[in-house]
Parts: sequence; C-alpha cells; structure tokens
Amino acid sequence: MGSRKVTSSEPLDWQGKHVTVAGLGVSGIPAAKVLHARGAIVTVVNDGDDARAREQAAELEALGVTVRLGDGATLPEGTELIVTAPGWKPDKPLFTAAREAGVEIWGDVELAWRLRGPDAAPWLAITGTNGKTTTTQMLASILKAAGLRTAAVGNIGVSLLDAVLGEEQYDVLAVELSSYQLHWAPSLRAHSAAVLNLAPDHLDWHGSMEAYAADKGRVYEGNRIACVYNVADKATEDLVREAEVEEGCRAIGFTLGAPGPSQLGVVDGILVDRAFVENRQKNAQELAEISDVNPPAPHNIANALAAAALARAFGVPPKAVRDGLRAFTPDAHRIAHVADVDGVAYVDDSKATNTHAAEASLAAYESIVWIAGGLAKGASFDELVAKSAKRLRGAVLIGADRALIREALARHAPEVPVVDLDRTDTGAMLQAVTEAKRLAQPGDTVLLAPACASMDMFTNYNKRGDAFAEAVRELGS
Repeated sequence: MGSRKVTSSEPLDWQGKHVTVAGLGVSGIPAAKVLHARGAIVTVVNDGDDARAREQAAELEALGVTVRLGDGATLPEGTELIVTAPGWKPDKPLFTAAREAGVEIWGDVELAWRLRGPDAAPWLAITGTNGKTTTTQMLASILKAAGLRTAAVGNIGVSLLDAVLGEEQYDVLAVELSSYQLHWAPSLRAHSAAVLNLAPDHLDWHGSMEAYAADKGRVYEGNRIACVYNVADKATEDLVREAEVEEGCRAIGFTLGAPGPSQLGVVDGILVDRAFVENRQKNAQELAEISDVNPPAPHNIANALAAAALARAFGVPPKAVRDGLRAFTPDAHRIAHVADVDGVAYVDDSKATNTHAAEASLAAYESIVWIAGGLAKGASFDELVAKSAKRLRGAVLIGADRALIREALARHAPEVPVVDLDRTDTGAMLQAVTEAKRLAQPGDTVLLAPACASMDMFTNYNKRGDAFAEAVRELGS
C-alpha cells in the first residue's frame, strides 16, 4: 500500500454548466433533477425510445430539461461534463467522443460523492463478485445496533444521491458498490472498504479480468483506516498492495480459519477480532458465535466477518457486532430454507446467478440434489463441478444453457445421476422439484443454486426462486 494525503473536492459551481446525463432510469432521472435544480443546463440522452422512456422524458421536459430519445451516441454540443448511468459500457461512441473532446465522465456515485456537504457522513464501502448486498445489510444492522444513524445504500437499490442530499442526517453510510459504479467514480475516497472476493463476471463490459479487478480495486483508493481483504482470495490482497491510501491506513484480513494479527477469523465456533484490539500479537476479542450468523453457511460467515471488520474499523464495540448479526435477516432467495419434506431440506439460492456464487452455496451442504441451469453468460462449469462433485447426490438441469452443465458433469462427476428437462413453460420448475425429490434421500438438501441468470425462463431471479418455493409447497401438501 502506498500512502498519500487525500483532500476533499472543492464545492462546484453548477450555474450555467452544460451537463449531459447518459441514460434515463434509476440513476439518470435523479441526477438530471439534482443538476437542473442547481442551475446546470441539462441534456439527457437515451438509447431507447419506448413508451416508458417517453413518459420519463415528459416528466423531465416539464422541469426544463432537454431530453434526446433514441440517440445515446452523439455528444451534445457544448457538453462540459457527462454523468452516466453505471451500466453504460466504457466503449460507447458517446464516451469516445467525450474523451476526444477532453470532457470528464462521472457516474452517479461520483456525483453523489462530489455533492456531499462538508459535514457529510463517512462511507464504509463494500464490493466483490458475490455477497455485496448481504454484507452491506449486515454492516448496517451492526452500525444500528451500536446506536449509529445509518443506511444501506448504493447498488443495493437506495440512491446515494438521495442519501447524500436528503433531509435525514447520518453518522455513517454502508455503501454497496458494483464494478460499473467504481469504474465511473474516480475521486471516491472511503473511510474503509472491503473487496469480498473476485471471480470472472461482467467481462463483456470490462473487456478483461484485469480491467474488472482494477475497477473493483478502486474502492481501496484513499482509504483512511482499513482496507479489508479476503485471506482465502489472494487477488483481493493484491489489490490492497496496489492501492494508494492515506498515511496509517491498515490492511485487515478476514478468514474462516484462526486469525493472525491484523485479521478477523473463527476459533472454536466464535468470530474473533485480532485487528482492532490492544496487543494484537497476543490478544483476541470475541465478537459473536457462528450461530448468531443467519444462515451460518461458510460464505455467509465470511460476509459477517467482513462486515464486522468494517464496523470495528469505525470503532463499533464488540457487543454491537453480535447484536447486529442476530438482528439481521437476509433478503429472499439467498440460501433461504423453504421447507423440510420427508426428511429432505429444500433451499432456495436463486440469487446464485454465477458459478462463484453457486460454488459457495454448494459448499454449505454435505449431500445435495442440485437444481441448476439458465443463461450461462459465457461461463464455464468445469471448475465448479470438479470442486462440488463429491457433494452431489444428483442433478436436475433446466434452462437454455443446461447442456454446458451436463457436459461438465459428464467430465467431472460421471457417476452422478442427471435429469435433463427440455421445457421452459411455467410447469417446468414443479417437474424439476419433483425429479429432485425422487433423487433425494432423507438428510439430503435439494438446492436451487442455478449458477446461471434466469431471463431465459423467468423475469428475474426472484421469480425463479418464488417458482421453486411454490413447487416445494405443492410437493409438501
């Protein structure tokens, strides 16, 4: 870790500044309104021109904002700054034109960071391929248990602009950040930050694994107190080494094993802290028991340790870590126990939309009938199947790219019975659960951890999880 002193950005004068907002939607509309209210001359450009976009455009035009629908490629004349929705790819013609004209490009996170007041709440930032939302919510629960005014914001669905500019006063914010958001947030400087893990994802957007990792690593830039990394994932530690941080900022590891000095880990079923204690060479502070983590699956204990590390970096007492973890309830479709039927547990982890998340899910159970498949997004399944083969009692495959998983099973787990369902209608999930029940034995877990996106058969992963839960209930009745 290099060190440097980071100064806060100067207040900006928006009066008469020509700003182009790229993209309508959850970040574009608030950005356009905020900038217009500050006196900027705002033009919104949007690729799409459907009924929804026209409705949104009319709302903004009524305020005096110019909107260009069906043309997100041309740089409006006089543009001095672009504020983009995070999902817009860096290679879009609009951004190429902006770079050639020397125009800065910010995301909504950068805008929120720049618009913070002088007494703004510090940010505790979380990124990683998987576990971001759960860890951010755990962190907010711990901070609340310590009596702090806080909120879980960012990529979690709560606008950072709203949090920064709203009426409510916060002591600290728990901020989930995606790689897209970090790419467009060059001046963000968190109090402390964590990269939970790194696995190939969104490579079509970033262009390479190196570029994806570099964008994740931006979360550590300018950290003041702690850069939290995953001891089991060396790539996260490498990002800490490469980061330029403030003088005195520390690297803090979390591990599912016994922690060394400057780490948090697990000893005899207890989550312990050897980072934020007096004489960390010899002492450890008990924080919570594994049973305080819901659910106590290995990857979720890792999430809890990362949240605890950020909370402790902010000075939270040990009791608040325990109380916050006990009070935390995970969102739906994240390794959620649906029911037990005839001695078999049925677990919905529809949120496991990539191989890395599915691997963590499969590692949580000893004997599994696995329901998997959907849209692979260019993923390969060999490593996942090879690592999980010994846990599999059977597999039921659904969705457009199920053949890729079937082939990986044939290569690495040829003895595992496989049911291949060639149907995408609404009854497909009930058949999948029925086939899984046939393969399962008492003590097994039927696990929906698709390792794929859902849009081939379902609107989103929530609907897929709901269909699974409904099928299990029908089976039980």
